[in-house]
Amino acid sequence: MNEHNQSMAWRSATEQVPRHVAIIMDGNGRWAERRGLPRSVGHRMGVEAVRRTVRAAIELGIQHLTIYSFSSENWSRPASEIDDLMGLMKRFIRRDLAELHQNGVRISVIGEREGVDAELLGMIDEAVSLTCENLALNLMIAFNYGSRAEIAKAARVLAERVEKGTLKPEEITPELLASVLDTHGVPDPDLLIRTSGELRLSNFLLWQAAYTEFVFLDAYWPDFGRELLEQAIGEFHKRNRRFGGVATRSTG
Repeated sequence: MNEHNQSMAWRSATEQVPRHVAIIMDGNGRWAERRGLPRSVGHRMGVEAVRRTVRAAIELGIQHLTIYSFSSENWSRPASEIDDLMGLMKRFIRRDLAELHQNGVRISVIGEREGVDAELLGMIDEAVSLTCENLALNLMIAFNYGSRAEIAKAARVLAERVEKGTLKPEEITPELLASVLDTHGVPDPDLLIRTSGELRLSNFLLWQAAYTEFVFLDAYWPDFGRELLEQAIGEFHKRNRRFGGVATRSTG
């Protein structure tokens, strides 16, 4: 009981949780290697961590949870590992879609469709369509995603409008560009968590994270769950978010 009270200490300062939490789920392979296990076991345990984290996000009242499940750079990994990751995505949808839908989770997916097999694309489309009206949590899965490609694609959309004469170059604003990103309609992350001790964004939400608070954890992703999520939120509440302005409160 004392340990749980410590993990919930951030609630004594405020009942507000971050509206949008983004997570770079890193360290599955290293978690397995440290235990003398195949990397595939680490990826399977990583899916269990996703399940725990989604449940915790709903319980804590987080509105948006974005998880970095497969980057566009991950195609450089061995073919066997890519096949395993794709298979895990399929099994996650088959096994968890009904429960996620029942719990009011809305699934959205950002990233490129090119290169993803047709069966998986069909399953993704089904999951998105089935859950599109749910309100408990928006689970946004960054799959075959790269932020630079996302920004370049948005720039092309606006360039095409200029070419057609429906948009003047001087009318292009940060807000307009944001409206044609994959994440349009979703607030920017308040908190971004990366596991495994690495201290970089790895081409994840580069535009959206301009004023996001970062928390880097030494734990590998398969060990992640509610306790570490609450720990990260507690760290988030120690930050003084100025958004480029003047401090509004003391961090004590």
